[in-house]
Amino acid sequence: MTDPHRGVLYPDRLPRFTRLPPGEAAAELVEWYWIPQWELPDGVESRQALLPYPAANLAVEPDGVTLWGVTTRAGERVLRGSGWAVGALLRPAALLRLSAAPADLADRHAVLGEPALQAAVAAAMPDPHAAAGIVEAWIVDRVGELTSEARLANAMAGLLMTDPTILRLDDAAARLRVSARTLQRLAHRSVGLPPAAMIRRRRLQEAAQRVRDDPEATMAEIAADLGYADQAHLANDFRTVLGLTPSDYRGAH
Repeated sequence: MTDPHRGVLYPDRLPRFTRLPPGEAAAELVEWYWIPQWELPDGVESRQALLPYPAANLAVEPDGVTLWGVTTRAGERVLRGSGWAVGALLRPAALLRLSAAPADLADRHAVLGEPALQAAVAAAMPDPHAAAGIVEAWIVDRVGELTSEARLANAMAGLLMTDPTILRLDDAAARLRVSARTLQRLAHRSVGLPPAAMIRRRRLQEAAQRVRDDPEATMAEIAADLGYADQAHLANDFRTVLGLTPSDYRGAH
């Protein structure tokens, strides 16, 4: 499985956190389930900066069920008191059926009227495996049979987010044997971001992890290894999306 802390900018500040793979029935619909649980003293806050995957999330919490669209910038979640969430990082094939317009959900969310799902998950907590199983059954039932377009969307997202040799839209289009225009339209309909933005997100996540985990690596080395034109382009991506420089991020650890 992918590094469970990839996309989490300060993993040492996490509450109790469980990440679970999907079952066989949901393997084409969910990347993984994420389940934080926390119990904080009065007046104490836990702040966690995130650089999420370019994907939507279904989140079940004590107060309801929410479909969160893809994000374009780093964000922050502030935890207080006690609570939990059971989330599913959705693959494009699932989002195609759960939202009529994924691009309209970018940096936004939609509250879903699913009280039965919320009640069932709440009853299963604090058992993360049982709660994830309930969410999985709901997603599988709601999505139904996958189309060829849905499977192509999954293949596109998997390629853009895991293959370090894919640096341009044309690279991905050639690998998938479709036109660049087809890939652009598919990303708009099934993710809500252009393919180029997905590639940039992957490289920035990899860069953040390298900056954090490899203190001996220079910024120039990291930039070169990840396909950036030069160190300045890496620094610009950090500032634009994360709001700080690579050196400032390294210094925070």
